[in-house]
Amino acid sequence: MQLTDILAQTGGLQSMARELGISEQQAASGAGALLPAILGGFKKQAPAQGGLGDLLGQLGGGGLLDKVLAPEPTDVAPGNEVLGQVFGSKDVSRTVAQNAATQTGLSPDLLKKMLPLLAMLVTGYLARQGSGGSAGTPPEGGGLGGLLGGLLGGQASGGRAAGSGGLGSMLDFNGDGNPLDDILNMAGKALR
Repeated sequence: MQLTDILAQTGGLQSMARELGISEQQAASGAGALLPAILGGFKKQAPAQGGLGDLLGQLGGGGLLDKVLAPEPTDVAPGNEVLGQVFGSKDVSRTVAQNAATQTGLSPDLLKKMLPLLAMLVTGYLARQGSGGSAGTPPEGGGLGGLLGGLLGGQASGGRAAGSGGLGSMLDFNGDGNPLDDILNMAGKALR
């Protein structure tokens, strides 16, 4: 199952669409384009932080999912902290949003606003799965690392995420299964 489908089942895409004043289809399209980079960032940063479970706990755990699902406006500061941890800089976030805009036709400014909300949803969802919570389908073998690898593989394949068009695999220029290192390289070139 695609992570965009799981986020729709949890109500995350609906909450994000409501908060951003866009349709659920636009939210799904933007999420499908942004998720490969976010998941790739988790995959890259988890070993340095003592594993994915430790990283998710440091970032706020399952409570981040609840914050986005709540009816009141979401404080995106925790989402920006997640992005800072998994991407390392705002320049990478900008590059991710710009690349997703090219793929989806959505505004880069809209996608920049979507990034912290989506980062909170993903962090909360993964944390709940790691703790045996019920925010969707339970993880299959391999624990959180296996879950992340499976989600990253599913997102990179393009699946049925509206508008994703395989952005993860398109951005994974070196074929290592993680598009984030390639996005970081693009961001570095853009800053020169």
